[in-house]
Amino acid sequence: MKEKIRCSWCHGVDIYIDYHDNEWGVPVHDDRELFEMLMLEGAQAGLSWITVLKKRDGYRKAFDNFDAKKVAKYTDKKLEKLRENPNIIRNKLKIASARTNAKLFLELQKEFGSFDKYIWQFVGGKPIKNKFKNMSDVPATTPESDAMSKDLKKRGFKFVGSTICYAFMQACGMVNDHIVDCHKWKAVNKLK
Repeated sequence: MKEKIRCSWCHGVDIYIDYHDNEWGVPVHDDRELFEMLMLEGAQAGLSWITVLKKRDGYRKAFDNFDAKKVAKYTDKKLEKLRENPNIIRNKLKIASARTNAKLFLELQKEFGSFDKYIWQFVGGKPIKNKFKNMSDVPATTPESDAMSKDLKKRGFKFVGSTICYAFMQACGMVNDHIVDCHKWKAVNKLK
């Protein structure tokens, strides 16, 4: 049986292959899932994605399954306790940003009706369908991620630089950055 062609970043690691084949690049419109990915991408800053991916279940437990209403109400004591949790990345600033970002996330939901409506405006409401032949062709940032980052920062969000925003866009299917030879490229291109 012929082996599936995949994007080169996921080769040889089962958790990466599963994430690549089942999640990466698939459009996400559920606000809870979007909040989760925004928080996880921010947690990744300065680290490899596999580090965060291996701790994702720990994050879900520690942060009330990324319920923004609950996270927004975290006390300083709760945030300090999270710094003792070995199942998450225990960076003080990243942990504190969860509460800040949750509060701002809820404000965006009120302003736009949903976070989904707000965040997808940066790509005109539908995925950008790229046609990269090699992973080396995939950019780290784009004008869209620059605009998203600028607006989120202006609103007070933390850990939302343009590179983080572009990784978020890739993860949530706002862009299809599977290489054209990847078995997922065609399937993801059909999604909205």
